[in-house]
Amino acid sequence: MSERSFFAYMNRMKYISRWGLMRNTLSENITEHSLQVAMLAHALAVIRNVYFENDGRVVINTDRIAAMAMFHDCSEILTGDLPTPIKYHNPEISKAYKDLERIAVEKLIDMLPIEMKGEYEKLLWPEDKDYLELIKAADKLAAYLKCVEETKIGNPEFKKALEENKRQLAEFNLPEVKLFLEEFEPQYWLSLDELE
Repeated sequence: MSERSFFAYMNRMKYISRWGLMRNTLSENITEHSLQVAMLAHALAVIRNVYFENDGRVVINTDRIAAMAMFHDCSEILTGDLPTPIKYHNPEISKAYKDLERIAVEKLIDMLPIEMKGEYEKLLWPEDKDYLELIKAADKLAAYLKCVEETKIGNPEFKKALEENKRQLAEFNLPEVKLFLEEFEPQYWLSLDELE
C-alpha cells in the first residue's frame, strides 16, 4: 500500500454494507451512515452549545465533531462491518474487535504522506471524551433512526432493534439526545406529504 492510497480507500466506504444480518428494505453503506452520523453529531453539538452551554459542559467545535464523525467507521473499510450482536457478544470479542479497529486505523494513517498524518490521526482516532461521547450518541441515534425508517414502512425485522436502540439512547443520559428525540425525532415518522 502506498502512502498515497488513503483517499482511494476512503472512496471504498460505499462498498461496505451495514445491517448484514437484517433483512433491509433499503440497504445502507458506511458512506451513507457516516454522513448521517456527522450530521447528527453536528446537531447534538449545536444543541449542546445553544441550549446547555451554561450547564458547565464543554463547548464543542461543531466543524471538528462533524469531521471526526465522518471518519468514525472508516476502519470498516479493512475490517468490514461486524454485526452488533456478534461485536458485543462477550468481552473477549469486543476487545479483539477494538484491537482490530486500532490496527486498521493505523494502516489507513500509514497510507498518507507524513506531512498529513498528524491531522488525520486526530480525526481517525480521536481521544477527546466529550467529542467521542457525542459521536457515539450520534452513531446510536443513526441506528435508531434507521430502525424507525424500516419499522415505519412495515418491516418487522427492525421492531426489536428499534426498542433496543431507543433504550440504549436513554442510557447515554445526555440532554442533547433527549432534546433531539423530543423535538426532531417525531418528524421521522411522517410521510413526505405530512412533513409539508
